[in-house]
Amino acid sequence: MFWQIFISAFSIGLLSSFHCVGMCGAFAFSLPVQEYSGVKKASAILLYNLGRTATYAVLGLVFGLAGRQMYLGGFQQWFSVTAGIIIVLVALQSVIKYPLLRIRGFSVFNLFVQKLITRAIGQKNLHGILLLGMANGLLPCGLVYLAIAGALGTGSIEGASFFMAAFGIGTLPAMFSVSYFGYFIRLSVRNTIKKAMPWFIAAMGAMLIVRGMGLGIAYLSPQLSSNAEKTVSCHK
Repeated sequence: MFWQIFISAFSIGLLSSFHCVGMCGAFAFSLPVQEYSGVKKASAILLYNLGRTATYAVLGLVFGLAGRQMYLGGFQQWFSVTAGIIIVLVALQSVIKYPLLRIRGFSVFNLFVQKLITRAIGQKNLHGILLLGMANGLLPCGLVYLAIAGALGTGSIEGASFFMAAFGIGTLPAMFSVSYFGYFIRLSVRNTIKKAMPWFIAAMGAMLIVRGMGLGIAYLSPQLSSNAEKTVSCHK
């Protein structure tokens, strides 16, 4: 189970990292590490990416707890369908450039994250770089939402947190290379990946919807049993 979770999460992170290069490459390239060299520069960049990974792990812990409560309440099917619909809407937003999904308080939270990033950049030390990575992990991203949905599918709080940590590790090679070596992937390739990613995200969201429907299709949409059906009544 350990390796299944790691391989699936790492693979999503590795694939997502090409999207990250296109979307967040400029941010990673502009990390305040120019005055460093050699091992210190590599350490600072690694610290930034570990900060992102730590935030992903905490998100997995939080959403894993919420998902576990819904599982115990017998709402796992509805939760899967709802998460799938949200992911599809997020993907479509980036294609049609129109906000299909409005979350109250989202702009306030996003502004808070931007302030954290500005404060961390201003510190220009290893502590600030770590905080910068942690704050960056809170930025809205469709691939992170997809990873969270995958983490919820582990069925446990620990599994969800581990899934998100493995996802962050999967994004590390490409993001580290961008910060250390600069843009190593051609612009045309990054643009192609950027255009394809919303459709990939939408497809994964659709799979979550189909899975939640419990159509009895092995692996794709298995029949999910409800906890409520398993409850043994003492009043007979």
